[in-house]
Amino acid sequence: MKWPPSGFAAAGALWLAVSAAPTAVAQKSGGVLTMSHFDSPASMSMLEEATGAVNRPMMGVFNNLVIYRQDVAQNSMGTIVPDLATGWSWNEEGTELTLPVRQGVKWHDGRPLTAGDVKCTWDLLLGKSTEQLRLNPRKSWYQNLEEVIADGDYRVTFRLKRPQPSFIALLASGWSVVYPCHESPRDMRGHPIGTGPFKFVEFKPNERIRVARNPDYWKPGRPHLDGIDWVIVPSLSTRILGFIAGKFDQVFGVTIPLLRDLQGEAPRAVCEVFPANLPRTLLVNRTRPPFDNPELRRAMALALDRKAFIDILTLGQGDIGGAMLPPPEGVWGMPSELLRSLPGYDPDVAKNRAQARGIVEKLGYGPDHRLAIKVSARNIIPTRDPAVLLTSQLKEIYIDGDLDMIDTTNWYPKVLRKDFSVGMVVSENGLDDPDQNFYENYACGAARNYGGYCNPQVDALIDRQSMEPDAEK
Repeated sequence: MKWPPSGFAAAGALWLAVSAAPTAVAQKSGGVLTMSHFDSPASMSMLEEATGAVNRPMMGVFNNLVIYRQDVAQNSMGTIVPDLATGWSWNEEGTELTLPVRQGVKWHDGRPLTAGDVKCTWDLLLGKSTEQLRLNPRKSWYQNLEEVIADGDYRVTFRLKRPQPSFIALLASGWSVVYPCHESPRDMRGHPIGTGPFKFVEFKPNERIRVARNPDYWKPGRPHLDGIDWVIVPSLSTRILGFIAGKFDQVFGVTIPLLRDLQGEAPRAVCEVFPANLPRTLLVNRTRPPFDNPELRRAMALALDRKAFIDILTLGQGDIGGAMLPPPEGVWGMPSELLRSLPGYDPDVAKNRAQARGIVEKLGYGPDHRLAIKVSARNIIPTRDPAVLLTSQLKEIYIDGDLDMIDTTNWYPKVLRKDFSVGMVVSENGLDDPDQNFYENYACGAARNYGGYCNPQVDALIDRQSMEPDAEK
């Protein structure tokens, strides 16, 4: 997993799965895959949630108009392929994206998919429908989208306010699924209906999510499985023990230290490390005193030892990154020599912290007058462990943090209403694309701009890069 922005570092996500034998065998259809799942989401609504806890089990229930090729490790514009659309074309001005909609596709309740469903989906995201989404985490993705036009039953056009070459990349994200017009957002929270290879069966909070094979799936011969059972087990140790005992076919998110223990316990396991753009970020509410003082925020950034996060959490396997996925895995990541020039990224941690203490002392804090804070974090390992390290590092500059661990169902409402002072957050970027990342996390007024940062000059630069057709520029 990648850990960038004002925070930390990049490491590898670990995926463990049972392998029957080291030699290749003929593929067989059937069977239910038992997945150990890390968390219980608030609902099953892909458009309203912002956690992989709903994205992973529900992506197979839906389809996108377009999607990244799943056999290519690195996302790029060249790896986007049609899904519910049969292709796409731009007008000469680059302001209209037209996609023919695939015919003969049925929703899980038997009704036909039409271009009207596509229009209904993005009207929901734009807030133009009579029914409204309860939460709309990715509304800021579509601030340049003027309207969606359904031209008959099988043709749809996205009309933009200005050129945006990577708009199609947003449509290829795993979050950009198509919803049915005839189902309300309320019903989609509890029993979603899609067009995908799997049908939703049940969601028992804190227990399991189940999906079953869609026998009428429009892609011939798919899916191979009869179903997937996502067993919700928040404790990583319990998931690993279940994997070793043969209760689970898979464990996702295993730490590097635990991997060494597993190698002796589960010799048939297949272990894979892969990059993912999930930044662990120091989150500061810049509207709450004393954190409305930019000098205090600067001192906090200077206090961080990013390499220590990599060394402790992943035994040194990882890279320090900025807002985007670091190279070579990421296409858009900042070069390391430029990254080191930013506040807090100089590898001389002692020098950084001396500067930070000087700043904090000028603000009236010190060994005899320490700043007590609460550090809020979602109660899952990817944020809980870094939050512990964060509190220990902030102590170096006279800031004492107590952990405030929040359940997932309460975490997103809490940060959306900015009910925190300092936190540790997983940004969960949908893809390696500047438009998605910047508009979602840094643009003025974006729902997931939890820290409340707003700079019109930066917004203008975000728009400028968004309109640039030359990727090198």
